[in-house]
Amino acid sequence: MLQLKPRKDRQLLRNMVFFGRTLRRLGVECTLPQIFTLVDAMEHINLRERQEFKDAARTVLIQRADQIGIFDQVFDLFWSDRAIKPRDKIDLGRILRQALKRNKTLIALPADGADPSDATPTDDDVIELRATYSASEVLRHKDFAELTSEENRVVRRMMLERPWQIDRRRTRRKEAAPKGPTLDIRRSMRHSLRHGGEMVKLTWRRRRTKPRPLVILCDISGSMEAYSRIFLQFIYALSTTSDRLEAFVFGTRLTRISRQLKHRQVDVALRQATARVVDWGGGTRIGESFKRFNYDWGRRVLGRGAVVVVLSDAWDRGDVDMLEHETARLRRSCGRLIWLNPLLGSPGYEPLTRGIRRVLPYIDDFLPVHNLTSLEQLGRILATLGPNR
Repeated sequence: MLQLKPRKDRQLLRNMVFFGRTLRRLGVECTLPQIFTLVDAMEHINLRERQEFKDAARTVLIQRADQIGIFDQVFDLFWSDRAIKPRDKIDLGRILRQALKRNKTLIALPADGADPSDATPTDDDVIELRATYSASEVLRHKDFAELTSEENRVVRRMMLERPWQIDRRRTRRKEAAPKGPTLDIRRSMRHSLRHGGEMVKLTWRRRRTKPRPLVILCDISGSMEAYSRIFLQFIYALSTTSDRLEAFVFGTRLTRISRQLKHRQVDVALRQATARVVDWGGGTRIGESFKRFNYDWGRRVLGRGAVVVVLSDAWDRGDVDMLEHETARLRRSCGRLIWLNPLLGSPGYEPLTRGIRRVLPYIDDFLPVHNLTSLEQLGRILATLGPNR
């Protein structure tokens, strides 16, 4: 039987009961013993890790595969609109009510004094939930060039709420570990002195990991304006999770905007970054911009397995031979070169321009970047680079 502690566990239990009531209202079988099991499970996980908490709740509360979609949607309502806080301060019920005020057609909850088991879920409840959720699904697949100002704000919020991660790299230095490929003879001998020289316990070492440097080069020419402004918001979202990110924009000249993107408020950061750029929406000289980056910044920000992400449609007005030469040099200096082209998301697109055909042999990943789904694909690649890349 669950032993409740004063205030702390009672607050968590109240939130879990409210969560279970909402699931039952939508036709998901969720009993009170399952809620108690979930509350007990909270003692063994880190509540600051959103995915860990979500996996635990789904494992305990969901018994049928066709209910996973409804669970994910309801869970996101409770979690997304509030920064992660200690569990005794998370008021899930209040978060859901606030979400319902913004979208009144999403879920029809029973009154606070009513018995949720008496409310029989209807097909309309589930259909309305899925229809409302499909609006965000449409935004995930909608081309950035077609977004309205309101949709732009929604997409930006979705970018900031997503937990972007950049994979770590293994260094040559080693550290102590419970298990590892290398025996730590010095520490093992030191521990043996406590037992009269007997090797009672062996200690191990493994290679230390560090954050991987990430360098982003964003094309801000006229042909890329609709995508580069959205991509700047994505760069800001990445910068909030990585302190080893360097951002540059280029048109006819190269401009570093890493310092401007470090501001805590996204609107101020983007406004400062935009104000620093003097060639926004102009022509494109990719080869000259790459040359300036290689000579002025390459040795400072590349190396140690750095990943370079280039956003450009490769419509270059400059010297194509210089573009190929500098792209090859850039590839030799970094651990991985990813090229993002918004035109790649168009049906029937083929890389026929001179610029893109000349740089393709030096690109590790050639990906689209025309909607939020394509950015999520990039996020998965950045999170799974592997320790040796």
